[in-house]
Amino acid sequence: MENFNIRIYGTDWCGDCQRVKKFFKEHQIFFEWIDIDHDTEAEQLVIKTNHGNRSVPTIFLPDGNILVEPSQAVLKEKILDRYKGM
Repeated sequence: MENFNIRIYGTDWCGDCQRVKKFFKEHQIFFEWIDIDHDTEAEQLVIKTNHGNRSVPTIFLPDGNILVEPSQAVLKEKILDRYKGM
């Protein structure tokens, strides 16, 4: 898929980031992964979005909502019905 609608910003060493990526893959929800350790512009976007904090994962959804460090329950509530199969 060339155009990703969901962008996940995180780091490879972050356990929560790996959990979120696994959730999306298991539910076959397409996303773009951006590693902020290797992209300074992405890192600055995360810091700006989170009011000075480098909080990951930060997930940008197509509807304009942003999820920061979401729990499994929040992922199920906000993602599954809406984006499965995208």
